[in-house]
Amino acid sequence: MTGPKLNERPGTRATLRGYHMSASKARVVLNLIRGEDVTTAREILAGTNREAADVIGKVLASAVANAVTNDAMQADELFVSAAYADEGITMKRFTPRARGRAGQIRKRSCHITVIVSRLDDERLETLRNARTAQAAVSRTRRVASSRRRADQQASLNKRETAAVVAAENEALEAEANANAQIEDEVNETDLMEFDTVDTPVEDLVATDQVDAESDVAERPVDEAPADETLAEVPVDDTDSDDTTEETK
Repeated sequence: MTGPKLNERPGTRATLRGYHMSASKARVVLNLIRGEDVTTAREILAGTNREAADVIGKVLASAVANAVTNDAMQADELFVSAAYADEGITMKRFTPRARGRAGQIRKRSCHITVIVSRLDDERLETLRNARTAQAAVSRTRRVASSRRRADQQASLNKRETAAVVAAENEALEAEANANAQIEDEVNETDLMEFDTVDTPVEDLVATDQVDAESDVAERPVDEAPADETLAEVPVDDTDSDDTTEETK
């Protein structure tokens, strides 16, 4: 006794009719998702590099939406119970060939059907346990990755802080060296000026004596010292006799 026909399989279905692709190309992708749960089927289709994968993904999403909306099922409890592609119409075209002959071109199409059904309780329990374990492992990995990134960031911050402190210390040291160099230059300049101005004591005494003599020579007569005795001025006796005679 044969099983039920594909068009009589129980479940919620979605069909795409007349898609311009050969049925053999669509069946290659449908064989990958047949019997898988919806989540796994989506992941398989997302990682398949074929044109039919995008189209079949849309048909699968339509079937899941029909099951949730029309049959009140949960999306995470569904699996692909049946998936098949039938041959559609074939358009015939011709291309010119040698010696006036014509070559036939067949443009094929197909009808893609995806049927989803609810998992049985045993398989659903196994799937939930597997998902819980996978979620725990994923969470552990995320936590470990977050801690590793936090440690790397803390180490990077420490290195940056150490670099900033080292740069500030170098700047302060350079500034201190520059100030010390400036002070040394100022001190050397002062010492050089003091050496040029400093003269022996004998030269200072001689210089003072010469200055004193020059002051005395240039001093006017009116400014003679008060303690000097005035020279005696000679008196002319003839003049005095003349004056006495005139008075007589």
